[in-house]
Amino acid sequence: MNFDDQMFRYFGTTDLGALHPDALAAGTERMRVDFGLETNKGRRFALWALMHMLGVAPDLDVAFADPADRDSARDFMDLIDRAAGD
Repeated sequence: MNFDDQMFRYFGTTDLGALHPDALAAGTERMRVDFGLETNKGRRFALWALMHMLGVAPDLDVAFADPADRDSARDFMDLIDRAAGD
């Protein structure tokens, strides 16, 4: 999954700052639907990661039934937090 491709797929642009709030809400809703329907673990995780970065990801216990997947998500969140702290 290419980040820019996903941004364009859900929002029609790669510039989130240029989005109208209604377009942002519609795009995040499409992401939630796709996340719920996705069966491929890798694509599902990538979609969750994008939603996390946008602040719209479901809680880990809701998003991932597998404890290992929840641990991977926590690791991702820690990496993002450390990178933001630099």
